[in-house]
Amino acid sequence: LLFLNQLQKDLEEVKELLTKATRKRLRDVLMTEKHKLELEIKNQPPLKPKDAAEEEKLSLGGYTVKINNYGWDQSDKFIKIYISLNGVQKLPAENVQVNFTERSFDLLVKNLNGKNYTMTFNNLLKPISVEGSSRKIKTDMVLVMCRKKREEKWECLTQVEKESKEKEKAAYDTSDPSEGLMNLLKKMYAEGDDEMKRTINKAWVESREKQSKGDIPMDI
Repeated sequence: LLFLNQLQKDLEEVKELLTKATRKRLRDVLMTEKHKLELEIKNQPPLKPKDAAEEEKLSLGGYTVKINNYGWDQSDKFIKIYISLNGVQKLPAENVQVNFTERSFDLLVKNLNGKNYTMTFNNLLKPISVEGSSRKIKTDMVLVMCRKKREEKWECLTQVEKESKEKEKAAYDTSDPSEGLMNLLKKMYAEGDDEMKRTINKAWVESREKQSKGDIPMDI
């Protein structure tokens, strides 16, 4: 890509010199160079889709921010993703681009307050219709509308979320209720703040004291 840009710049300069050259010998040399450069540019391999995407990123300039915060909702026909972006309604419509596939979409917002914003969703939970999906620009918000291929309820947005939920459920869904409770307490302790940890510790100490006095069975 960089090599192609250099060839194009060289060609532009040769053309500029040709407009100023008056001596036949010099013009012949420049014409030969011009034809050589044009042939070299013509023989360059075409840009692959990935290269085109990279070129798009290079042409953006500025600072690119990855969007992580969003809200979502659904109807019978659509999955709706709400992305808050202050002032997005002031941009030209072509600056807000969404590319859909059957199981993903990419959002690109160009030059919003001097920054570019991107969001990618891969492995959507179920297939969507590329033709039926779209985006809407609202005040301080972009709404991405993914048209469901089948009118059914989605329990989450992506396959990864579903697998994560299933693993978490399996950890607590055991045949031994006390084991499930212990797993839950361990998770609450690991993710909790200092106050939560103090509360769990206190409950644990009190439980052990009751066990030692024989107030409750030891196997609980």
